[in-house]
Amino acid sequence: MRDPALFDKIDLHLIRVLHTVLAERSVSKAALRLGMYQPAVSAALKRLRELSGDPLLVRSGSGMVPTDAALRMIEPSASILRAAEMMFTDARAFDPQTATGAFRIAASDYLDPLFLPQLLAQVKAEAPRCRFEIHPLAASADYHAHLAQGDIDVVIGNWLQPPDDLHRGELFTDDVVCLVAKGHPAVRRGWTKESWLEAEHIAPTPTHPGARGVIDEYLEGQGLQRNITARCPHFGLIPRMVESTLLVLTTGRQFCERFNGALAVTILDCPVKFPPLVYYQLWHERSHASASAKWLRERVKSVAAGLKQRRPHR
Repeated sequence: MRDPALFDKIDLHLIRVLHTVLAERSVSKAALRLGMYQPAVSAALKRLRELSGDPLLVRSGSGMVPTDAALRMIEPSASILRAAEMMFTDARAFDPQTATGAFRIAASDYLDPLFLPQLLAQVKAEAPRCRFEIHPLAASADYHAHLAQGDIDVVIGNWLQPPDDLHRGELFTDDVVCLVAKGHPAVRRGWTKESWLEAEHIAPTPTHPGARGVIDEYLEGQGLQRNITARCPHFGLIPRMVESTLLVLTTGRQFCERFNGALAVTILDCPVKFPPLVYYQLWHERSHASASAKWLRERVKSVAAGLKQRRPHR
């Protein structure tokens, strides 16, 4: 049975003395290795003997040998010291080549259809033993709570006003355009603000309870409302839905340009003047100082910057 009073008397320093004394089989040699005075090591050994109820080291000829109980303590004490060293080393440094943890990102594919595949490729190339999980920004998800609880490390998306209670890093800005089928009447006629609002729009399913999305949030602030007749949680599928209908997708130019030319769609300027879309990564104070989380955020920033540089010319 575990003795709480006994456990409270054990500290990491005693474990270190125990392992060193047993490895050296000598108090004097252990003192040299530990950088301690011999009386201090002897005093620590006395405490260890009292705690264990065993002499631990006994005289044998001209030297000392561990008792049977002490021999059983060598590997557990080494494991405790290794775990303690790893625990604090991992908090201060991160080696992607040897790391075995997990990275968890909540994101939609509306930033750029190439973003998440390229981020996964870079993480797996540089941290091959780590696991990589992509979580959707779904209506049932509370990303604030998931960040605070450590269920996810980073949330990637765009907000008119990012939450003030989370750390954030700007990835890039983009202008708002419309994606329509090449046969859409607006391609020939153009459109006014009124005809754009009345057109049939397709929009992503809200990312979390109560979310409006940056397009509709801005319109609401202007006293406007568009005619949304279709919603889809899979943003990457929407361009093909646009291609075969009269639906209008209003989003960032970078996303639309990935499909312009690959599908029978075209990009039109929007008659409503929107502020630029700003894409961020958000994270919680819990992981702000974590070396592995910092590494992940740098990868996110690097991949986003690379995609921006490779955008097709307009």
